[in-house]
Amino acid sequence: MVSALRLYDSLTRQVRDFVPLIPGRASIYVCGLTVQSEPHVGHVRSAVNFDVLRRWLSASGLAVDFIRNITDIDDKILTKSAEQGRPWYNLAYDMSRALDQAYTSLNVLPPTYEPLATGHIPEMVELIAELIDAGHAYVAPDASGDVYFDVQSWPAYGELSGQRVDDMEAAADADPRGKHDPRDFALWKGHKESEPVTASWPAPWGRGRPGWHIECSAMAGKYLGADFDIHGGGVDLRFPHHENEQAQSRASGRGFAQTWMHNAWITTAGEKMSKSLGNSLVVGEVIKRVRPVELRYYMVAAHYRSMVEFSFEALDEAAASYRRIEGFLERASRATGELPAGFVAAMNDDLGTPAALAVLHDTVRAGNKALAAGDSAVAEAGSVVAMLSVLGLDPADPAWGTASESGLHGALDALVSTLLEQRAAARAAKDWAAADGVRDALKAAGVEVEDTPEGPKWSLS
Repeated sequence: MVSALRLYDSLTRQVRDFVPLIPGRASIYVCGLTVQSEPHVGHVRSAVNFDVLRRWLSASGLAVDFIRNITDIDDKILTKSAEQGRPWYNLAYDMSRALDQAYTSLNVLPPTYEPLATGHIPEMVELIAELIDAGHAYVAPDASGDVYFDVQSWPAYGELSGQRVDDMEAAADADPRGKHDPRDFALWKGHKESEPVTASWPAPWGRGRPGWHIECSAMAGKYLGADFDIHGGGVDLRFPHHENEQAQSRASGRGFAQTWMHNAWITTAGEKMSKSLGNSLVVGEVIKRVRPVELRYYMVAAHYRSMVEFSFEALDEAAASYRRIEGFLERASRATGELPAGFVAAMNDDLGTPAALAVLHDTVRAGNKALAAGDSAVAEAGSVVAMLSVLGLDPADPAWGTASESGLHGALDALVSTLLEQRAAARAAKDWAAADGVRDALKAAGVEVEDTPEGPKWSLS
């Protein structure tokens, strides 16, 4: 199957055949999060999207080396920890644990390895020294201890994002001290008296800490070698982060990533979901409204390169859609089946999950039709299970809890639905006391009811 896989490459700006550098193996590096705050829905979309890629490559017969880093030293981490009056490493550690919980709750498989930036300072210092020796980096002449990459020394700079250096402007918050060119970016940041000494390490050009971009180049090279198959991350990382990664890595003589993949944002009111905008939705809170598997289904249902405008209405619709799949599997006999050709074709076409889910729902409908006619739906159920497994959505996966827990949710849904029907009948009869009584009883049991134009929606409080 893998011989037919085609992926959109952000560098070439086209869909092309995926051919692993090493036959039988696939190597993937994904930029993880800067652990400055609790993860929100927008953060974990990238993890879910690339988890699907990893699962599909594995299902296609490849052994997958999957590296996803954590940036645990950064300007924002230092700023936030100072605001909160605690050590930067304590903030980073706490947020790393919260991130692990979010990934686990959504059945994102653990990576082959998850390196911390602070654990790879020697590799970063070594790479910076190579760039200085090659004439692509320089130590700032102002005795600050800063080291910069010389963008004018690398003619290919800008190719990933499709820009020319002459058309670029320096970032508004860029520090111009000691730079040859305002667009040069930091490889090493000299220690400042205002920063904790614990946030600095020794280097030939003075104590300091790494720039953001050099971290990923060093860690990718450490675990995947000079050349690897796929580099992934959010579309917002394409410039400057990935552009700078590629420039410094190739300037040091490494081939680096053969294919670049970028997932789109989850937006709210048309803007990227982020802490700075104040419109974030923390994963831990969202999964109080819907089950984690339903949130994952919501993310998988969109193509990874498509923007998703988040709404609770759409999330509820996705949850209802997933429950219909579960309902079919509860009525049919589970079995191990084959992946339908249409599903395989969709996944091989740049991870076309929307088309793949269309095949899945067609199969569910065919299975329900067979059951209604009194026939067996074992073949359909087997195919549904196989497809769900690839997408990380199998309700029987231990990651979602025990089968009894899954069944309990279904039973709870049936009971609450019955009570809501009774409430609707009371309201239709204008028996407001009875209707309010049902709602109060549900609230006392920890079930919140929200009346919407589409009808009442319930969630656990």
